[in-house]
Amino acid sequence: MDLIKRTFHYAALTVATGFLLSVSAKAQLPSRSDTQQWTDVQFAVPLSKAIDFNFGGTLRLGRNWERPVDERIGFGWTFRFGNHLSTSPNYQYIGMQPFRGRRVWENRLSLPINVRFDLGKFRLTDRNLFERRIRHPGINSTRYRNRIQVEHPIGPAKIKLSVYVSEEVFYDWSFNAWVRNRAAVGVTKVFNKAWTQDFYYLRQNDSHSVPGDLHVIGTAIRFKL
Repeated sequence: MDLIKRTFHYAALTVATGFLLSVSAKAQLPSRSDTQQWTDVQFAVPLSKAIDFNFGGTLRLGRNWERPVDERIGFGWTFRFGNHLSTSPNYQYIGMQPFRGRRVWENRLSLPINVRFDLGKFRLTDRNLFERRIRHPGINSTRYRNRIQVEHPIGPAKIKLSVYVSEEVFYDWSFNAWVRNRAAVGVTKVFNKAWTQDFYYLRQNDSHSVPGDLHVIGTAIRFKL
């Protein structure tokens, strides 16, 4: 009888210890989801009627808005070819702290090609972007991103306000897979010739990054000097 009791107590202790270790391990794993706030600021300096020099930065607050998780600074150029086609090659230096104990630095080269058409009061923009990501630590990668955006003015013309929706997908050659999807809805306000600002909500789903599933409240501020 004593042997049975000791065996039972040992089994119960083993199960309880395993359960507590499992809970502790899960508690230490980074969450796959986060709520973030993104702020982008860009300055454009016209060099000619068809060419701008751009520079600016980005700050992203994450871990439920508790601390910075992504800081970016960069520069580039915009080349316009008529009214419908433009490209903006650029470079960014990026520091990321996506979760506690993880720090990544990245040099990123990007080449977006934008095609834009006006259909009545609707504006359709198709952005095709290729980027090379040189990361430390981590593997380098090349991605393709395609974003479709539809914009429409709202209210009186004098307030210069429009609403837009967009959908963007990411293909990453390091995984040979479509890894990310972003859907956004927002408004664009033109305050004057030098100042335009976007306010938006974005939902991201990502099957490979941690955290990958994001709720984002963001703003993008553009100044033309």
